[in-house]
Amino acid sequence: MTLAAVLWDMDGTLVDTEPYWIATEYAMAEKYGGTWSDEHALNLVGNALLESGVYIRVHMGIDLTPQEIVDELLDGVVERVRESVPWRPGARELLADLRANDVPCALVTMSWQRFVAPILEHLPADTFATLVTGDRVEFGKPHPEPYLTAAAELGVAPEDCVAIEDSNTGAKSGEAAGCLVLCVPNHVPILEGERRVFRDTLVGMTAADLASL
Repeated sequence: MTLAAVLWDMDGTLVDTEPYWIATEYAMAEKYGGTWSDEHALNLVGNALLESGVYIRVHMGIDLTPQEIVDELLDGVVERVRESVPWRPGARELLADLRANDVPCALVTMSWQRFVAPILEHLPADTFATLVTGDRVEFGKPHPEPYLTAAAELGVAPEDCVAIEDSNTGAKSGEAAGCLVLCVPNHVPILEGERRVFRDTLVGMTAADLASL
């Protein structure tokens, strides 16, 4: 394929922050007298944050608005990520190889800007040519809007992009936008799909490898 750009998911793909979200969810349940489970937590992987806030309000059984839930979640995960950024194996090395080969990258995440910022502080300033965060789009993943927005801002066709994802929700979004989706499962399984290819890890992967998918 013509590799015009690489569009990166963040949580679970670039950084393994899903455990941070889950730990913060359990802390909220304890604080407010709610109930929570790993099954509920994994149901939220890849979702838009306000949708997660609605889900938590219903299934955790706490009397906060979805916006209040999201704000408190973000407070918790931002604090954790400032202490330590849990990079996924091979992710930074692949980013560096893409930069060296002048392949533009975009970050396409349902996390909000204030959570993304402390992570990006640890990368070169020009790592991502554009950032599409959950608080920038009307429709979150699995809707194609996030990936369509990223491709448009880079000035490339989605069909010439590789999206890297770790969840079925994210893979649906990239696939619906027309991208080839490189699926690297992490905490949740990803279903097979027509425009999906699977790898166990990003370790050792290069720009040339992505172009040959």
